[in-house]
Amino acid sequence: MENRKEKLSIKAMLPLLFTLLVIGGILIPLPYYIEGPGTTENLKQFVTVDNKQDTQSGAFYLTTVSVRRATLFTAAKAKLSKFEDLISKEELMGSSSNSEYNRIQQYYMDSSKNAAIEQALKLADVPYKMDFKGVYVLGIDKSSNFYGKISVGDTVISVDGKNFKSSEEFMDYVKSQKIGQEVTISFLQDGIEKEATGKLIELPTDKKAGIGIGLTDHTEIKPSIPVEINAGDIGGPSAGLMFTLETYEQLTGKGIRKGHDIAGTGTINSQGIVGRIGGIDKKVVTASENGAEIFFAPDDEITKEMKKEEPKIKTNYQEAKEAAAKINTTMKIVPVKTVQDALDYLETLKEK
Repeated sequence: MENRKEKLSIKAMLPLLFTLLVIGGILIPLPYYIEGPGTTENLKQFVTVDNKQDTQSGAFYLTTVSVRRATLFTAAKAKLSKFEDLISKEELMGSSSNSEYNRIQQYYMDSSKNAAIEQALKLADVPYKMDFKGVYVLGIDKSSNFYGKISVGDTVISVDGKNFKSSEEFMDYVKSQKIGQEVTISFLQDGIEKEATGKLIELPTDKKAGIGIGLTDHTEIKPSIPVEINAGDIGGPSAGLMFTLETYEQLTGKGIRKGHDIAGTGTINSQGIVGRIGGIDKKVVTASENGAEIFFAPDDEITKEMKKEEPKIKTNYQEAKEAAAKINTTMKIVPVKTVQDALDYLETLKEK
């Protein structure tokens, strides 16, 4: 009789256990992330030139990859999806913390906007100058005496009160000091100026004095005409090409889209070269779903070293073409190596 009661009790609990399992599968996060198709954003809302927005017909769009924390259910779904990838935190962020990762992504976005504005100004023959803001911290060695004081994403603006005009000038000054010498560094962290004091270490690369940070120039462009790009909380460098095209359109007012809706992706550098990005298949999906007619894809060079590291690697353009074929989209995939390639293609378009 007691066994029967126990069986009935267990049976009665099954719906509750099932409900708890479902809730846990939906709500409890796993130590993994899911990358999938993100959003397609009209650049008219992000870019202003001379305090005015784009009023020409058609639109340029940036595309994003969504990144969200995985649960048991969403991880299982991602495994079955053609355009979702399950990745570890290390694959996504490397050794960076969440805050460091977000800062780096913001830096990449800021650099992308600077490079895009510079390219657009050059192409439109509009004067500008570039201001050196300081040295951007890309990484910091654990052996550094500033480890825990300065963080990835900070901008070093002076050493012992001395300012610099380039990262090269900064490094030359620090290397000319003595190993073990105490220095005071002024830096910006989340917009707040701070100071940290520590001793210089011996750099393993050249045995000279150094702080022990990975760095790059933190510059800000100053155009003769006000140009503003506000991308909100979108990070990363991959909108460089599309920012360039939208800014150029507003600077010239030429109507280069000819009424078409054009999406795309790709980094941009100071030479106008369009660079490789990650997740292009997902960007093709969101662009197609949101009605883009044309998609610019980086036609990047695959080096022997890249081929050796990843034998099956393909160009972004090849990846984009494959994704377009999988979803059977009518959106045209256009390869571009430079921003000028994109402009040349736009010249061939007929007015819509």
